[in-house]
Amino acid sequence: MKKKVYFKTFGCRTNLYDSQVMMSSMKDFEVTQNESEADTIVINSCTVTNGADTHVRSYISHVEKISDAKIFLTGCGAHTKGEKLLSENRVHGVFGQSEKEKIDLLLSQEKPFYNPGDLNHIDKNLVDNFIGKSRAFIKIQEGCNFRCSYCIIPFVRGDARSMDESRILEQITRLASNGFGEFVLTGTNVGSYGQDTKTSLAKLMKRISQIRGVRRIRLGSVEPVQISDEFKEILDEPWFEKHMHIALQHTSPTMLKLMNRRNVYKQDRELFELLADKGFAIGTDFITGHPGESEELWLEAMKNAKDLPLTHLHSFTYSKRDGTPSAHMKPEVNGKVAKQRLHEIEALVKSKNYDFRKAFNGELEVLIESEKDGLYYGHDQHFNKIIVKSSEDLSGNWINIQNYEIREDCNYAEF
Repeated sequence: MKKKVYFKTFGCRTNLYDSQVMMSSMKDFEVTQNESEADTIVINSCTVTNGADTHVRSYISHVEKISDAKIFLTGCGAHTKGEKLLSENRVHGVFGQSEKEKIDLLLSQEKPFYNPGDLNHIDKNLVDNFIGKSRAFIKIQEGCNFRCSYCIIPFVRGDARSMDESRILEQITRLASNGFGEFVLTGTNVGSYGQDTKTSLAKLMKRISQIRGVRRIRLGSVEPVQISDEFKEILDEPWFEKHMHIALQHTSPTMLKLMNRRNVYKQDRELFELLADKGFAIGTDFITGHPGESEELWLEAMKNAKDLPLTHLHSFTYSKRDGTPSAHMKPEVNGKVAKQRLHEIEALVKSKNYDFRKAFNGELEVLIESEKDGLYYGHDQHFNKIIVKSSEDLSGNWINIQNYEIREDCNYAEF
């Protein structure tokens, strides 16, 4: 009888993809989605902030209390905290992202080990299925050439490098033939795809759209400076989800310079207005409380944010990341102040999302992703959540909805 392995994934979509790679690569073990029955637990960690490391440690403590399962650590945290956790006997083994295809061999090792791998690795494997998912996450690149002052990721993921296009297309062809219709292109810095291989993200998306069965293509986070004229030409394509997540991190020009960002607010606003005119919902990342964020700069940032046609937000308070330039910057912002500012920006964008949904009068194209107590949960073409009540089994289905109720938190329909 095969031993059962439970995967606990923290962080970004790239980690979600890497976990699926490990699950697909396993032959000698069995995947379980029930933590309590696992003989082995693989933690795919995030280390984007010190807080992310704390979440991983807390989870290890949780496992230690409820289980005798053998614990392995991978992901970005393997490079920053792996050796310490191993020396403390908190984990049995530590391995880097480049080693994930050797998962059977790694999980079979009797002696504790530390194998960080290398930061130049390119995935060559193909994933045929996504366990427990209704949409497929496709990693198209790895690493990042940006050096934002608060970010450790380039140092644990390496420089930007693109996956082989033929393998990306082959993988999507396989997944589409297995019933997947929505594909989310992901990576450490998605918009850099093709810069090292003399192609582009726009060209890749056009080729993906020609694969039979591909219904919707969605992007992970891209940088404003990566939206080229060539990319703008595909914005009206019917297969392009009417939602884009464009990383700003801040809207004060002074703060953008402190963060060593490449975007410029005036240009960001022009880009967002172009996308809004084409009917896009627009999300962004935003950090509050970064060192140097004075009350004056915060008020400027909020004024600018109010002028942007934002609908979605991935926001967080600044958390010091050891080993980054921001960790040494002064003056620091009080944690309570940073959290208050976080709530302000979140409330603003939540209100903007509600206004966006009220202003849209069209049909919703929904992919149903999960079910609980007769209620089905999914997202529409604007990446807005919808709850659907139905006596039919809608799990994994695409449905078009014309009549729906616009609630403050999400849309609701009966089907």
